[in-house]
Amino acid sequence: MFDLFDDIPKPDIVWLPDWLDAATASDTLAALIDEITWQQDVMNTPAGKVPFPRLTAWQGDPGAVYVYSGIRNIPKSWTPTVLTLKTQAEAESKTRFNSVLLNRYRTGMDSMGWHADKERELGPQPVIASVSLGTTRTFEFRHTKTRQTHALQLTHGSLLIMQGRTQLDWAHRVPKEPEARGERINLTFRYVDSSATPKRP
Repeated sequence: MFDLFDDIPKPDIVWLPDWLDAATASDTLAALIDEITWQQDVMNTPAGKVPFPRLTAWQGDPGAVYVYSGIRNIPKSWTPTVLTLKTQAEAESKTRFNSVLLNRYRTGMDSMGWHADKERELGPQPVIASVSLGTTRTFEFRHTKTRQTHALQLTHGSLLIMQGRTQLDWAHRVPKEPEARGERINLTFRYVDSSATPKRP
């Protein structure tokens, strides 16, 4: 997807825009909306606690506890559709996953700010498989040193695998897009080392 002769740094990714066919992707989206118990988390800001601009869910193997943005995520059991996607994503990425963060973007005003998935419990160079379903949304990378940016359009049924030094060298986000219509669900499969998860204070 990137010009091999361009010397600008690139994130280490595999991009499969047509990973699921349209019919399968639509059936999967409908199943996830029905079977997932979605929650509205809150985050601390200088102005106080505010709701996350999206709905979330966390599933995984027992003990796959993940802490981010001050939230301690205790995994709920795998639901059937998510477990099917997990198996497919593991085969594609040749990586074992024990957990998944699901994000539900209800409108184009739901978003995710700049961040990198580099918590200690994910390991030094995590492999993260990101499945997108529903409305196409922009996904941006920004190099931590050069501030160079790259953008992808995450389409219905696509798979993005982030690996190598991507989380060390790049931040990423899903910006607000008021013109975007319809919902989007994103699943980011990962492996959490529970022995490295921060303990409760």
